[in-house]
Amino acid sequence: MSTITVKIPEDFMIGAALSAWQTEGWSGKKEFQDSYIDLWYKNNKHVWHEGYGPAVATDFRNRYKEDIGYMKEIGLTHFRTSINWSRFLVDYENAEVDEEYASYIDNVIDELIASGVEPMICLEHYETPGVLFESYGGWGSKHVVELFVKYAEKVFERYGDRVKHWFTFNEPVVVQTRVYLDAIRWPFEQNTKKWMQWNYNKGLATAKVVKLFKEMGLKEKTGSKIGVILNPEVTYARSSAEHDQKAARIHDLFFNRVFLDPAIKGEYPEELFELMEKHDITFDSTEEELELIKGNTVDYVGINLYFPARVKSRSSSWNEDTPFHPEYYYDKFDLPGRKMNPFRGWEIYPKIMFDMGMRMKEEYGNIEWFIAENGMGVEDEYKYKNKENVIQDDYRIEFISDHLKWLLKSIEAGSNCIGYMLWAFSDNVSPMNAFKNRYGLVEIDLENNRNRAMKKSAYWYKQLIETEQFEAVDDNFIK
Repeated sequence: MSTITVKIPEDFMIGAALSAWQTEGWSGKKEFQDSYIDLWYKNNKHVWHEGYGPAVATDFRNRYKEDIGYMKEIGLTHFRTSINWSRFLVDYENAEVDEEYASYIDNVIDELIASGVEPMICLEHYETPGVLFESYGGWGSKHVVELFVKYAEKVFERYGDRVKHWFTFNEPVVVQTRVYLDAIRWPFEQNTKKWMQWNYNKGLATAKVVKLFKEMGLKEKTGSKIGVILNPEVTYARSSAEHDQKAARIHDLFFNRVFLDPAIKGEYPEELFELMEKHDITFDSTEEELELIKGNTVDYVGINLYFPARVKSRSSSWNEDTPFHPEYYYDKFDLPGRKMNPFRGWEIYPKIMFDMGMRMKEEYGNIEWFIAENGMGVEDEYKYKNKENVIQDDYRIEFISDHLKWLLKSIEAGSNCIGYMLWAFSDNVSPMNAFKNRYGLVEIDLENNRNRAMKKSAYWYKQLIETEQFEAVDDNFIK
């Protein structure tokens, strides 16, 4: 097969990501410091693959020095993780800091910097305190928005002198979509208006934290930036026909633009308001709040991209006895002949990177952005070990090189993309799938004390970072 050499731009971030709840484990956690994810695991453990969950995870809390040592060896320029809100405070109403947990975060950040790895910190990665979920209904409450701002202030005060990359949320659409729209996760309540209120309140929370960030002068003092990490799906219509194009446009409105537009443009699409009113799901907002959102947009945005969304116009009538769902307007569409990751059931279509890059350039003012997550989950990876006991994950190397190649094409076409963060640095716990599908450059051996070992892809990634180039399939090659 013909290949090409792809050069990586100067100062391009090449890193990897994880989150607090997916790695730390409950070591040192106080009884009342459950997050929403912890409550879900405790109440619904049977749906988590083989019973694994956040309780031990990868034990990063106790082994962070070992893991950061691997990051240094691979040569990651950046590492993104989160601070666990439920663990960072002992009093959520008054934002009283848990000094034991905060000192651990101090040590992690200092160890990263000392190892030449730039920390990127997210304030919320599904780690909303469980007591706020039970007492106030979580992000359905604007009081929780205010408590989030108090929490953010304490974090900025503590780490703002050292951390240059800040993010309010990771994938803010996900939890409420699974819980209130699709009703496939605990506590299984189907309530579309509540889904939309969570969406809005998280957008409002981002604007309020951006406002706080500006008032604290962190950009001026340290050169730091604040953004949000979103997971818009590049949405393709089945056909060029108007009915399929409408289906794709509405899918994009409800799942992508509902966060992209307020965060980057400072306003919500008018068509979204019209559809919300039509289906009686309009979120509660005030003119003052909408002005605050307008005046406090993000500096940059991280984008999580794994697979495309393909839709077509509905071919059957909607059951009017069920709550409104955006699927009122579309059906999912499976492209014949598509390449699949059989372990996740996800289509593999690397050109999504280029198409997202063009969208950022043409629709969102060419804002600075980067890939915050992209990766390939594979089951039973131990089957691919060689005689030296190293996992030969050539499929992951192919996945990364194909996606990175298309991402760099978008930069050549003028998109303001500044980096690529792989999901994930190490194997880790995913919601429900737990350790079933492995994503890491570094293996976590559950059968042997969660021992760490670099996979073939880690050595490949190391070489890519050192040489600032890699080999990829030539798209002009024909058979």
